[in-house]
Amino acid sequence: MPKRPCRTAASVLSDTVSGRSAASRPGSARSMCNARRCATAPPMCRPKRRSVSPLAFCRNGRGARAASMLCCPCYLRGISTGDFQDALAAILGKDAPNLSPGVVSRLTGEWQQEYDRWQRRDLSARRYVYIWADGVYLQARMEPQAECMLVILGATPEGKKELVGFQVGVRESAQSWRELLVDIKVRGLAVPPEIAVGDGAMGFWRALDEVFPSTRHQRCWVHKIANVLNKFPKSMQPTVKADLREIWQADTRATAETAMETFSEKYGAKYEKAVTCLTKDRKALLAFYDFPADHWDHLRTGNPIESVFAAVRHRTVRTKGALSQKTAKLMVFKLVQAAAKTWRRLKGANQLPLVIKGVTFTDGVAENDTENRAA
Repeated sequence: MPKRPCRTAASVLSDTVSGRSAASRPGSARSMCNARRCATAPPMCRPKRRSVSPLAFCRNGRGARAASMLCCPCYLRGISTGDFQDALAAILGKDAPNLSPGVVSRLTGEWQQEYDRWQRRDLSARRYVYIWADGVYLQARMEPQAECMLVILGATPEGKKELVGFQVGVRESAQSWRELLVDIKVRGLAVPPEIAVGDGAMGFWRALDEVFPSTRHQRCWVHKIANVLNKFPKSMQPTVKADLREIWQADTRATAETAMETFSEKYGAKYEKAVTCLTKDRKALLAFYDFPADHWDHLRTGNPIESVFAAVRHRTVRTKGALSQKTAKLMVFKLVQAAAKTWRRLKGANQLPLVIKGVTFTDGVAENDTENRAA
């Protein structure tokens, strides 16, 4: 009988680390016995897996509706109508129904009806504590005038974000914003929002003062920082950005105003235009300090609406050819609705009833809490 080779310490350590037992080592008596047992055992009967053809799913009514529903997200995410058959044939088969460009035309017709119903909805039972407003320009076909998609998002007393207003305007002009705000007010939105967040488009702020004069202004810090940095050399922009961060991330209004004065003294002599760009909107930039500290991340920037526009611009870039005005409008409307399903609630939603009641906040803290802390 041949002698079994002596195992080295390295092989024992390797088996220990890998978790392999002596019964599974090749050449061991137990492993050879297991091999002979497996060779004489009867074969196991395994059930056959039946493959389901995609066409079998599409031939019934539910499959046809599913194919139509599949066209919607594909179109919104960059697949052109002429490419549907090639892109979805691998999923539903080459002869799958409801994949022609005509289906997309029917879908856009349904989107138009849905948009018309949404535009006529009653807002008398709605209340929006905060609103965010912005516009986006798309690569639409040549039109007599450059048109812009005007979008308004709102935060309900429960902290949910909703699409409040949406329409096509002309270059974010005051008249276009006025028409949108008046339409919202006529359909029942009687209580004005407490504060509105937006960029430097003066047309919106003029229209807001006419329609909802009691609503306060909050300028978006992301846009303001970009405008200020554009007036500095690129070599200085990292340092300037850090100085601006000391302003908008300050814990109190007094600290923020002190940091703004320091910024003015530091750069005012040589970069007067940059300092003027910052200080002219001092009141609107620091308005968020009069609201709950939990809401500052939502109020300091227009990110809630900018994230929607990022998806819209991505879809426009990937589209083959230019979009018509109607298609672009419906596409933005559906993209905003799709994004609304993933919107998060406002942090500190339990503070919104206090804002509605008119409780005064100082540096993000309610007046009663401030008095208790002082006592």
